[in-house]
Amino acid sequence: LEYRRTAVAPAAKLYKGFDAVAHGLAGKIKCRSSIAAGLREEATEIYRLAASLTKLDASGLKARVTDQRATFRRRAGVQPEQVREALATVAEVARRELKMRPYEVQLMAALAVERGFLLEMATGEGKTLTVSLAAVLAGWTGLPCHVITSNDYLAARDAEGLAPFYNACGLAVGCVTGAMKPNERRSNYDCDITYTTSKEAAADFLRDRLQLGALAHGTRRLIRTMLQPGAAAQDGLVMRGLHTAIVDEADSALIDEAVTPLIISRKQENELLRRACEAAHQISGDLQAGADYEANEKFQEITLKPTGHAKIKAAAGLLPAMWRGQQRAAELVQQALRAREFFHRGKQYVVDEEKIVIVDEFTGRLMPERTWREGLHQAVEAKEKLPVTAPAETLARMSFQRFFRFYRRISGLSGTVAEAAPEVWQIYRLPVVRIPTNKPCQRAELPDRIFAVDDEKWAAIVEEIVARHSRRQPLLVGVRSVAASERLAEMLEARGLTFNLLNATRHREEAAIIAQAGEQGRITIATNMAGRGTDIGLGPLVAEIGGLHVILTERHESRRIDRQLMGRAARQGDPGSAQAFLSLDDELPVRHAADWLRGRTQSALAARTPGAETVAAALIRRAQRRSEKTSFSQRRRVLEMDAWVEDSLAFAGAQFGEE
Repeated sequence: LEYRRTAVAPAAKLYKGFDAVAHGLAGKIKCRSSIAAGLREEATEIYRLAASLTKLDASGLKARVTDQRATFRRRAGVQPEQVREALATVAEVARRELKMRPYEVQLMAALAVERGFLLEMATGEGKTLTVSLAAVLAGWTGLPCHVITSNDYLAARDAEGLAPFYNACGLAVGCVTGAMKPNERRSNYDCDITYTTSKEAAADFLRDRLQLGALAHGTRRLIRTMLQPGAAAQDGLVMRGLHTAIVDEADSALIDEAVTPLIISRKQENELLRRACEAAHQISGDLQAGADYEANEKFQEITLKPTGHAKIKAAAGLLPAMWRGQQRAAELVQQALRAREFFHRGKQYVVDEEKIVIVDEFTGRLMPERTWREGLHQAVEAKEKLPVTAPAETLARMSFQRFFRFYRRISGLSGTVAEAAPEVWQIYRLPVVRIPTNKPCQRAELPDRIFAVDDEKWAAIVEEIVARHSRRQPLLVGVRSVAASERLAEMLEARGLTFNLLNATRHREEAAIIAQAGEQGRITIATNMAGRGTDIGLGPLVAEIGGLHVILTERHESRRIDRQLMGRAARQGDPGSAQAFLSLDDELPVRHAADWLRGRTQSALAARTPGAETVAAALIRRAQRRSEKTSFSQRRRVLEMDAWVEDSLAFAGAQFGEE
């Protein structure tokens, strides 16, 4: 037990060249269609077995649970037929305690999770119940099992709602959220199954490592215990180790947020840097785009021209003495220019109580505890004329890619992950399998509507909303930023329409509003990932008027996110529809398409040239593919850096997560 507290899985090798090709082929074999067919056959058998258990009385079912838990606790030699029998028992417990009888496809998915697959399971197909079935089998082993969810609200909701089910299976369940104190965290991690977020789990792991210092290795702690019997080596630790992780909404945790480093830091007063950032903002005001510097939108880089360097040198006297050197002064001003060119209020951040609060670009949610590094946060504060905060001193850092690879067993589910199958196999050694829907999907995906400029697009969106609202059809409009949501809200108010607006609000309110989005006459404007994990049920008579209609207001960096938003409509065989409204002023073509080609295509669209929409659609698709390729390259670089850090720390004798 003492070893397991800090033991982590060895890092999987990053292959290159021919080895990478061979490894990729192995991944394709692991993902072959016959795997899903075999899982379906086993799920049918489990479903029949679970149906036969309905005749058992309560004491008989409890005895069966106790016996099977003892089998899994021994771990060694658990056979496939024993796993199937256990899932059948757990399914019957779920029927009695939760009043939900798992479908065959849910049993198929639970079996795949237990065997270490990453599943693509359509939204609305019951991932929450599926996860709980597999979590019971992991919890029965007595080893730590973490269920990773999208946010604190979902972690608390699922842990509380599923507690009767877990208790009936002889397990304790807890949840760890951001507001908890160390003692609360420790007691919840001590449960058989712990619901939490990737941010909380990774942060607690790093804090434990910092607490242990040189005692992070189990042998050292045991020697210390022998030499100093009264010393409690684990005092202050909250986790009992990393073993099994079941990741809900896995595409977000394992891919979208993979390159974001989690940093444990503390404030470090640096009055000179604060003054330097304010002065750099003042100097940047005299520099003009094109004449003094070039702004690369794709890579968010600023390149100074000779005239820019000359202006900075002339104004360097405004900076504190230690920042007046040519290179240091240029770096500070470049950060100020980055803040001006690429970081916009209502998009990358909001201002709340005179503080910069970052908005997560994938979810649209506020992230009050996060700051940008290398003086960028202070540069944005100076731009907004807010008090410049003290910079933070980094104590430890780790990418989520690296953290998830520390688990001995990892699996997960997502509504959209098939496109990333080669990547998740390469990084996490996770084969991807698609789970069929319980009922045939009835969603109608209408052709994209493409416009030359933004104003035309938003006007068309409003007209579409007005037309469908007149039939009382519910609408969910997905936007990418706070600024876009407020722009649309103003336009709808001008037309006298009432709506629900979600832009980076609290999770509990968010989930409640999203859950009502399918009611007749509802108009809901939301960031694309708002309410993720919340089921949208259709109100009375809504099916007769076409079900929920989803409007995408622009394409995203990945096709997965587009599909995730479209998947809000037509769940569980309900009718529904989705359509995208796009313009060549959208962020995707602006950042990832050639300016000359975008400009010519805009002119052709404005002139209504035949075939212009086809060319525009191809341009946007190509921009999206380039974006996906760029994002993958960034994640690949992070993976290579993780491998380099791993080798360096191992050579230096340092421990995981320390700097």
